[in-house]
Amino acid sequence: MFVLELGLIGLCVALLPLSYVWVKASDDKFRKLVWMTTFLTLDLVMFGGFTRLTDSGLGCPDWPGCYGTASPFVAHAQIAAAHAALPSGPVSMTKAWIEMIHRYFAMAIGVLIVAQTAIAWRARFKRLPLHVSPWWPTALLMLIGVQGAFGAWTVTMKLQPIIVTTHLLLGLALLGTLGWLAARLTPIPVYEPQISRYRFAAAVGLALLIVQIALGGWVSTNYAVLACTDFPTCNGQWIPPMDFAHGFHLWRALGMTADGDVITQDALVAIHWTHRTFAFAVIAYLVALALRLRGYESLRRPANSVLLVLAIQFATGLSNIVLQWPLPIAVAHNGGAAVLLLLVVMLNFRTASSRPGRAAVPTRDAAPA
Repeated sequence: MFVLELGLIGLCVALLPLSYVWVKASDDKFRKLVWMTTFLTLDLVMFGGFTRLTDSGLGCPDWPGCYGTASPFVAHAQIAAAHAALPSGPVSMTKAWIEMIHRYFAMAIGVLIVAQTAIAWRARFKRLPLHVSPWWPTALLMLIGVQGAFGAWTVTMKLQPIIVTTHLLLGLALLGTLGWLAARLTPIPVYEPQISRYRFAAAVGLALLIVQIALGGWVSTNYAVLACTDFPTCNGQWIPPMDFAHGFHLWRALGMTADGDVITQDALVAIHWTHRTFAFAVIAYLVALALRLRGYESLRRPANSVLLVLAIQFATGLSNIVLQWPLPIAVAHNGGAAVLLLLVVMLNFRTASSRPGRAAVPTRDAAPA
C-alpha cells in the first residue's frame, strides 16, 4: 500500500511542472516539457549531492519507503528510536526528510519522462510532427529505471562507493541525454557548417569531463575531500605518499579495503591527488576549446558559459580545501560539474548538428494541448 502512496506523491509533485507547461499559451509544449524536465533533473542531481554531503543517504535505511511507510511522519517512532540508540548515526528526522524528499523528487522526474514517452508515441501513431523519435524518451525511461535500481542498492549496500558513484554517473547521464534531446528540439540560431570540424575535439572534451566527474564522485563517496589539506601542494608535498591499489580498488565497503581493513590515509590521498591533478588537464583543454569555439556566433554563449563555470569550479574546488569543505560550497561544486556537463553536451550537439544534412531547425511541435 505504501508503494502506491509513494507513487501518488511523485505524481502530485510532477503535476506542478506539468500544469505550468500545459497552461502556457504555446504550440511547442513538448519542447517546453523536455526543457523543464532537464532543469528539474539538474536540480535533482544537485539535491542528490546535498543528500550525500549531509550524510543523509541512509536517513531511511530501507527502500523505497521509510521504515515501510511513505513518509517520515508515519515512521516517526522508528526514526526516533534509531536516533536515540545511536545519536551520531545516519538516522535522524532531518536526514530522513532529506532522503525522502530526494526520492519524491526522483519519482516526479520519472512521471515527467513517462509523460514525454506517452506524448511521443501518441504523436508517432497519429503522425503528428513532433520532430523527435519516440525511442528517445523511451530510452530515458529505461535509463531512469536503471538509475532507480542503483538508488535502491545505494541504501541496501550501505553506501558502497562504487554503487554511489555509479548512481551519480547515471544521474548525470540522464541529465546529459535530456540536454541533448532538448537541444534537438530547439532551433539553432545560426547555421554554421564550418564548426563541424570541431566535433571530434568537442567529443574529446566531453570524454575528459566525464572521467573527471567520475574521479570527483570517487573522491566524494570515499570522503577524501580533505585528504590533502593545502594547495597547490598536497600535505606539503608535490607528490605525497599514495596507495593507488587500495584507493582505486572498486569493489569494497565504505571506509574499508578489499581485505576488510580500515582504508589508509595514503589511499585517500591517492584518490584526492588524482582528481586534483587530472583537473588541470581538463581545465586546460576545455578552456582552449571554448576560446576557439566562442568565435562562432552559434557557439558563443555556451562557450562563454563554459569558461565562466570552469572559473567557478576552480574557485569552489579550491575553497573546499582551504575552508575545510563547507557544505554550501561543496554543493555548489557538485552542481557546477552538472552544469558544465550540460554545457559541453550542448557544444557537442551544435558541432555534430552542423554537418551537411544534419541541421536541426525544427518548426513548432504538434504536441497535444
